Amino acid sequence: MALPACAAGALGPPLQPERGAPARTTCPRRHSRVEAELAASRPGSVAASVRAGPPRGVSRGFNSQPLLDEPLKAAASLAGAARAPLFALLLRGRRRRMHDLRRRWDLGSLCRALLTRGLAALGHSLKHVLGAIFSKIFGPLASVGNMDEKSNKLLLALVMLFLFAVIVLQYVCPGTECQLLRLQAFSSPLPDPYRSEDESSARFVPRYNFSRGDLLRKVDFDIKGDDLIVFLHIQKTGGTTFGRHLVRNIQLEQPCECRVGQKKCTCHRPGKRETWLFSRFSTGWSCGLHADWTELTSCVPAVVDGKRDARLRPSRWRIFQILDAARNFHYITILRDPVSRYLSEWRHVQRGATWKASLHVCDGRPPTSEELPSCYTGDDWSGCPLKEFMDCPYNLANNRQVRMLSDLTLVGCYNLSVMPENQRNKVLLESAKSNLKHMAFFGLTEFQRKTQYLFEKTFNMNFISPFTQYNTTRASSVEINEELQKRIEGLNFLDMELYSYAKDLFLQRYQFMRQKEHQEARRKRQEQRKFLKGRFLQTHYQTQSQGQNPNPSQNPSQNPNLNASQSGTQNLFQNLIQNLTQSSGQNPNPKENQESQKQNPGQEQSDGNTSNGTHDYIGSVEKWR
Repeated sequence: MALPACAAGALGPPLQPERGAPARTTCPRRHSRVEAELAASRPGSVAASVRAGPPRGVSRGFNSQPLLDEPLKAAASLAGAARAPLFALLLRGRRRRMHDLRRRWDLGSLCRALLTRGLAALGHSLKHVLGAIFSKIFGPLASVGNMDEKSNKLLLALVMLFLFAVIVLQYVCPGTECQLLRLQAFSSPLPDPYRSEDESSARFVPRYNFSRGDLLRKVDFDIKGDDLIVFLHIQKTGGTTFGRHLVRNIQLEQPCECRVGQKKCTCHRPGKRETWLFSRFSTGWSCGLHADWTELTSCVPAVVDGKRDARLRPSRWRIFQILDAARNFHYITILRDPVSRYLSEWRHVQRGATWKASLHVCDGRPPTSEELPSCYTGDDWSGCPLKEFMDCPYNLANNRQVRMLSDLTLVGCYNLSVMPENQRNKVLLESAKSNLKHMAFFGLTEFQRKTQYLFEKTFNMNFISPFTQYNTTRASSVEINEELQKRIEGLNFLDMELYSYAKDLFLQRYQFMRQKEHQEARRKRQEQRKFLKGRFLQTHYQTQSQGQNPNPSQNPSQNPNLNASQSGTQNLFQNLIQNLTQSSGQNPNPKENQESQKQNPGQEQSDGNTSNGTHDYIGSVEKWR
């Protein structure tokens, strides 16, 4: 018999009455909820399965009836009686929220279970695969005793170690930056470290004619004596980087002492309390901030002599020149492309740089405000646009390299009324070229490796690590059109001509030193070959001379043909050795020959000529070695 309509509406599908249950014909309102709850709490009933909701991981719209197996029925029957009174006291909305929460938790548990089972299956499969590989490779080793468990642990440890090494290698050497991963190093020779650094043609065509003395720069620098390297630091030419190389990157018997947090380093001579380097990072700005050629040549001798407070007058110029020559002051500097240097200085001024501490001392006094006006009125010139920077006629950035390398006393220092502008520019340019050519060394910012090479060959001092060429700078980030490029070149026309001259001289010196180095290596190889050939001839001649009379009891007159052949062989080897001795360029001084004869008093008189020539040649080669 079917339930009344009110109970059927609450439970959904009609329920069949159980066997032995009394039939009801009426449905009072106060008994409808109790009957529905009792129907839902009956084990195995359809209403109980509907109220319990779908199984775990199955949505409500999915047909869950085929999935109701026996364990689920048993669980529903046990928990139905305890859950029915609680759900009877809750509202319908509260019951719906709890049901949704239980369904989400069931779905998360199902996902976690599936992930755990999947990882376990993957690990089991990987274990079997690796075990098979391990058994194939290390089968003979595993046959000694029962080592299956230990082998699996060892294999797992090796695999984990390999994966960890791969991760560390990728972190330390990403991509192809690691030199160990470059297989070309084993297949092809190393490239020339002094190749064209500015991406131009390797073939250089000189424009200026320089003498051998201008190209050969070889300074016999005595660091234990009174020699001193003076670094002329021009703004925005890479001088800071080069100055750090001088105090931190040179192989010395007594390296410079550089403390953490301090810019200045102590560069003393071996066994003395005197410095061998006059630069920003060794002695500081002793002659003023970025002192030029005029200031350094007047100030350095006084500073070295301990006369820091002495006033420098022109009448004492000759005295300082004599001291300079006696002390062997070796001036060095670094130059840069004028346009790049000009833009870099503009960017530096934009950030607040002023160089107010520069003294600009010339002819014993600094310039007046009328001789050298300022381009700005405030504390600095920060934030100035490029047009304003170029429009200032008193801007010292214009032709700065020529001004700092020339002798300003030749043009009346900063007094522009001494001579016409054209004549003044010509005198300054020629003075800068002459001082640059007679400097002990100068380098170019655009050629870092060649700069390092020429410094090492000039001063016979080697750097620890190679220089790095930085092609991306603050100046390269400034985009200018062709019109601005021409205007900057016009404002720095003297620097443009000086840089062209310096670049030509620099590359010619580099080519000359490289050719000289190749010739020296070729000469050494030739002398080594001559030495080995002379040794071979000496050994062969001694063997022939010992084999002349194998039987001393035999009469030599009985075999005249043998004597004739042996004498011919002696003459042949004697002529060869004499020719080699004459071509080896030995010293023809007879005193040395007498000394060499005294060193071998027990030598036989019969073979004196050939032996003397051979021993003289061997002695000369041994002396060269």
